[in-house]
Amino acid sequence: MKIFEPESLPPVNNVVLWSGRAILVSVRGIGRSILMIVEAYSFFFIHFRLRLRELIRQTYTCGIKSVGIVSIVAFFTGMILCLQAGIQLKDFGQTARVGTLVAETMCREMGPFMTALIIAASVGSSISAEIGTMTVSEEISALQVMSINPASYLVMPRLIALVIMVPTLTVYANVTGILGGMLVAKTQLDVGYMAYYRNAMMYLGQKEIFMGIFKAFVFGHIITAVSCYQGFATTNGAIGVGKATRRTVVSCFLLILVSGYFITWLFYL
Repeated sequence: MKIFEPESLPPVNNVVLWSGRAILVSVRGIGRSILMIVEAYSFFFIHFRLRLRELIRQTYTCGIKSVGIVSIVAFFTGMILCLQAGIQLKDFGQTARVGTLVAETMCREMGPFMTALIIAASVGSSISAEIGTMTVSEEISALQVMSINPASYLVMPRLIALVIMVPTLTVYANVTGILGGMLVAKTQLDVGYMAYYRNAMMYLGQKEIFMGIFKAFVFGHIITAVSCYQGFATTNGAIGVGKATRRTVVSCFLLILVSGYFITWLFYL
C-alpha cells in the first residue's frame, strides 16, 4: 500500500484558489480511503489466519471495551426519548403509544447514530493516534522494507472488527434504549410494561431494524477509512498525531451525520 503523502492547503490569500484546493484534497482523500479499504478486503481471505490474533484483539477493543459507555448512553437516550415523547402524547391521550415511538426512533436513527459517534470518538481516535505514531516514527516504512503490507497488517483487522462490532453494538444499544424508555414509561407516564412492550413490538417493522443495521455497517467502514487514512497521512511528530486525531473525530462525525441522512432518504424514497 502506498504511503499517503500529506497535502497542505495554500495560504488564504485567494479564496477561489483555497476553495478549489480544499475540494481537490478532500476528493483525493476520499478516493485513497476507498482504495485502502478495497485493498484491505483483498487480503482478508489470504491473510486471515495470520492476522487472527490481531483481529480478536481489535474486536475486543472495539466491542467489549465499548459496551459500558454504549450502555449508559443508549439507556439514557431511550429515557429522554420516552419522557419527551410522553409529555407531548399526553396532551392527545395517546401516552400508551410512546413505546412505538421510542422503538422506531432507537432502531432507525438514534441507535446507529449514537453507537457510531461513540466508536468514532473512542476507537477511531485511538486507531488514528496509533497508526499516526507508527508513521512519524517510520515503523510503517520498516514494515514495507520487511515486505509486510500495511493494509494487511494494520487496516484489515481493524476493518473487520469495526464492521462486525458496530452493527452488533447498535442492536445492543437499540434494546438498551427501549428498556430505558420502558422504565420511564412505567415510573413517569403510568404506562404498564406489557402495554409498552405490545406497542413497541406491534408497530416496529423489519424495515426500521434492517435500516439501522445497514447504517451501522456503513458507519463501520467510514470510521475505519477515516481513522486509518488520517493515521497514514500524519506528519510533524507528536503535534501531527494530535492534529490527525482531531481531524479523524471531526471528519467521522460529519460523514456519519451526512451519510445517515442520505441512507434514510434512499430507504424511504
